[in-house]
Amino acid sequence: MIHKVAAFYQFAALPDYRELREPLRAFCAGLALKGSVLLAQEGINGTVAGAPEAIDALVHELAHGALFGGRLDNLELKFSNAEAMPFGRLKVRLKKEIVTLGDAAADPTRQVGTYVDADAWNALIAAPDTLVLDTRNAFEVAMGTFEGAVDPGIKSFGQFKDFAAEQLDPAKHRRIAMFCTGGIRCEKASAHLLARGFAEVYHLKGGILKYLEEVPEAQSRWRGECFVFDERVALGHGLQELGLRERDKDATRDE
Repeated sequence: MIHKVAAFYQFAALPDYRELREPLRAFCAGLALKGSVLLAQEGINGTVAGAPEAIDALVHELAHGALFGGRLDNLELKFSNAEAMPFGRLKVRLKKEIVTLGDAAADPTRQVGTYVDADAWNALIAAPDTLVLDTRNAFEVAMGTFEGAVDPGIKSFGQFKDFAAEQLDPAKHRRIAMFCTGGIRCEKASAHLLARGFAEVYHLKGGILKYLEEVPEAQSRWRGECFVFDERVALGHGLQELGLRERDKDATRDE
């Protein structure tokens, strides 16, 4: 059986996120889905797997169903497949942030960087005046990254703001293009840089996963593999799975 995997997130006001936890868990359990979903006041972030029709039912409920009442009508969604179930169980967890940065001024619902689609990304990062910035953790960068990208050398995303304060200068770095696995970290990172006075901040819409899905390998500027937080370990071009993990990890450990 081929399992369909859905990775999704959206920054949206969910003041009732605590009350949403059990109904969402029950809905996912009823569809025999496994994976991890984070709920916070600022939105939702999850990766789950199951039968194709079950994943489709969940996506429809999130975007159009009564559970969220239309508040998740702009989900960032990416789909891939797995030969074996990539998650050991289902978890729906409550968090302060759906991706942890620790900067209250970084609010993607108020301001966020300019989205760049995968087909326009190559031209942007090839421009000589563009600083290309990988916002992921060091072990992820070591597995693969874009040509010429700066590795901030961070162990967790929460350290990004320290890197930005020490290494980035709005007067010097006038155009920044950033990327991450699925796009969520860049939403927070771009909001943080804009709040600090950086003028031109761009980020890859849908992240590396969308780029690998849409850009042919012959035209790609990606080098290596893209780490994912599930049993598949890493994905390549066309979102082909490249390996299996030996132990369970949180699907949304994107922080």
